[in-house]
Amino acid sequence: MTDYPPSAKDIRGPSPLIAIANEPPAKLIVDPPLPESLAQGRVFIQYRTENLRVLPVFGEGALDVSPRIGHMHITVDDAPWHFVDASGETIILVGLEPGLHKVLIELADPTHKVITSETVTFTLPAPRS
Repeated sequence: MTDYPPSAKDIRGPSPLIAIANEPPAKLIVDPPLPESLAQGRVFIQYRTENLRVLPVFGEGALDVSPRIGHMHITVDDAPWHFVDASGETIILVGLEPGLHKVLIELADPTHKVITSETVTFTLPAPRS
């Protein structure tokens, strides 16, 4: 019996060229910060989504796009503001003071309505002297 490699659909999900009826709920999976970067004073947080593509498309009209699209809201240490990321790439934070930090990562629809969220806490070590 021959083992076949996974198909593109197996890895990447459904084609963005065909609408999906009854899409399952969007999911957000967030990893802890990469320890190698923390040791250097930088925070690299990898994440992935399921049943939602992260794209820089906004507004009411984008709610009808299928497969579903959205973007990220990122809040650091309970700040009264957040920044938006629509790259779909690793979140990078620099310039934080050593110590305990918390990052709220929210998956939002094209109108900025939050769909789901995850919080990551970590300790940034003091720089080596």
